[in-house]
Amino acid sequence: MPMRVLIVDDEAPARAKLRRLLGGEADVEIAGEAAGGAEAVAAIRRERPDVVFLDIQMPGLDGFGVIREVGVAAMPVTVFVTAHDDRALDAFEAEALDYVLKPVAPARFARVVERLRERLARPAGDVVRRIERLLERAGGERGGRLLVERPDGRASVFIRPDEIEWIEAQRNDVEIHAGGRVWRLRMPIGDVEARLGSKDFLRISRSHIVRLDRVRELQPWFHGELKVVLRDGPTLTWTRRYRKRS
Repeated sequence: MPMRVLIVDDEAPARAKLRRLLGGEADVEIAGEAAGGAEAVAAIRRERPDVVFLDIQMPGLDGFGVIREVGVAAMPVTVFVTAHDDRALDAFEAEALDYVLKPVAPARFARVVERLRERLARPAGDVVRRIERLLERAGGERGGRLLVERPDGRASVFIRPDEIEWIEAQRNDVEIHAGGRVWRLRMPIGDVEARLGSKDFLRISRSHIVRLDRVRELQPWFHGELKVVLRDGPTLTWTRRYRKRS
């Protein structure tokens, strides 16, 4: 029986390269492609592929969101397609899960396919446990790590909540200020707020979340609002609407 593979990536050139590499394997059948997370969830449920090459960083529902939506136990064998640097790759290697790094190198790809053949012949239980642990490391639970990318999109890393200083909404994305650097997370600020929880963070306006231990002082302002002065950061406004929520 051929190995049925689903390709998931929001970039058409990346999908084309994977399709071309997979086309060179005699025992591989391409079950389909998806250009986004929601499309990937539907394709996994419909096609039931043996393997999915899954891009991690996608607008809207990212790769980890796809896994949570489908359910770890129902996921095909997964190869993560990433643009991560070495720090983020540690998370995959620690759980012995396969990945290919963009741009995909043919030699690396060939090794991954060979391991896929071996893995499909083994029980899936161990892989399920490894993916569950990876989701926990990657922020699958409230308070967990967040997968963020550089503004130029050329690298991604995992950051811990205790590294975050403040967060600013940018349309449907957010900019995360951490360690003197700015990172992008493709997630609405409301979803970020829910992910972080309220113990250490405070939503002070429609556009801003601050880490409480980064607040230096609060200053009275007009109409019941407050100015929030951050340590080594900007002065933001805690609006009346969000003061009522606290």
